[in-house]
Amino acid sequence: MITAPVASAAGSGASDEAWPPGNCPQDNVCVWAHWAFPEPAPVETPSVATDREWSGDAPGLTYYNHTSRDADLKYYHVWPDGSKSTYTLCVPHKSGNIFYLPVNVTAVTWHDGSC
Repeated sequence: MITAPVASAAGSGASDEAWPPGNCPQDNVCVWAHWAFPEPAPVETPSVATDREWSGDAPGLTYYNHTSRDADLKYYHVWPDGSKSTYTLCVPHKSGNIFYLPVNVTAVTWHDGSC
């Protein structure tokens, strides 16, 4: 399984977590279509907000796992030539970040064990 790197970012004092959850409800995994604006956390309606395993096709650029379990995000990116690359990313509980490129998230599943 191939995983894509993610950018690093730090949040403000709004949370004791490294990356603030924004408007992601407690016990949910959230994905937003855009960068967190205004910084440091997203306030737009998430394209995905789920407290259980999920599948679909939703735009993503920012994500947060606001649960007590680690989660896998399956997603793809369509390159300028039309080819598609699919990735899986393990997101530790109480953490989030951004994708380097705009992606579409297709599944949220619980990770077996720790990331």
